[in-house]
Amino acid sequence: MKVESEKGSEETYSSEAEVLASNHDNSILITDMPPIGEEDSRTPLSVNARQYLDKLIGQSPIFRMAKNQVVKISQHDVCVLILGETGTGKELVARAVHHLSARTERPFVPVNCGAIPQDLVENELFGHESGAFTGASCRKDGLIQEANGGTLFLDEIDALPLMAQVKLLRFLQDQEYRPIGSTKICHADLRIIAATNASITHAIAGGKFRKDLYFRLNTVSLVLPRLCDRVEDIPQLADYFLKKYTREFDKKISSFSAGAQDMLWHYAWPGNVRELEHTVARAVVLSEGPIIQPEDLRLPETLKVPRTHSFAEAKAAAISAFERAYLHKLLSTHQGNVSRAARAAKKDRRVLRELLRKHQIDATRFKSTSPDAPSQSR
Repeated sequence: MKVESEKGSEETYSSEAEVLASNHDNSILITDMPPIGEEDSRTPLSVNARQYLDKLIGQSPIFRMAKNQVVKISQHDVCVLILGETGTGKELVARAVHHLSARTERPFVPVNCGAIPQDLVENELFGHESGAFTGASCRKDGLIQEANGGTLFLDEIDALPLMAQVKLLRFLQDQEYRPIGSTKICHADLRIIAATNASITHAIAGGKFRKDLYFRLNTVSLVLPRLCDRVEDIPQLADYFLKKYTREFDKKISSFSAGAQDMLWHYAWPGNVRELEHTVARAVVLSEGPIIQPEDLRLPETLKVPRTHSFAEAKAAAISAFERAYLHKLLSTHQGNVSRAARAAKKDRRVLRELLRKHQIDATRFKSTSPDAPSQSR
């Protein structure tokens, strides 16, 4: 679909499969980052921090870029918005940001906003005083106080009710809040990391999410790639999960057969890394020999995708992964402006647009325009 933004007439192409990653004018753009090894040489990581960073498994260009961003973001005490499909590892990344930061010795408190009944959200976040409502026989601290000094991770932030959004916005502005039934203002010093697999701008347009809260949360945004966009990481991830679950289930399994490896490589992985983990765990349970066989994986044939291990195809896959990573970084640097990005890349604007269409990348998701800025289809 072609769209025209409020600030210009550049044409871009949208993809419903990709999660929105737009940055506000005041966002910190994470660009020109050195490889992780260089970052570590300047900022030595503790053993605990390295442990959490090592859990982010993968060496593909697009995932290495994400890991570099995690290291850089962790050094700045700002709000972070993590975007990505279900199963891409948003909580794992949030934990890494926390443990790489100066707050690592303080609590990391995760909460799934979509799992809390709407009438209990404010109570869960902000707590209550004794007698605040029927059944409130004693005072109770909320999750914000529990995370004081550390990090509060709000997953599925788009599921937060509007009234709770107002209170959260007030807290982000002043670092103060009022528990239910209290006349006293409380203070807390913590970092908020939010995550979603939905389009926040669509929620804003539908009146379900506050634009001002979006701007507060989106100081820095981090987009996690789908597993199908980093297929070269599948063997390393599968081996990691194999070792994990053979230890957990006390099974003597050493590897995957060639057929099983081929099946893992050719599967589409709509559930991303989480689906891969569950698939390997199931295979370990079902396997009756020392090697995982294709039948142990039990993957549907209907979700197979054409991939090959030939040199030419492997080279093409590596080039494609590089192009996606480069385009993501380029558009982030130039805030979605295709003309400036083309000049910086020394590419004709039409050629750059074709690359964006090839990789189904929507440049408007990197623009610094207001998320409810009007667009015009044509």
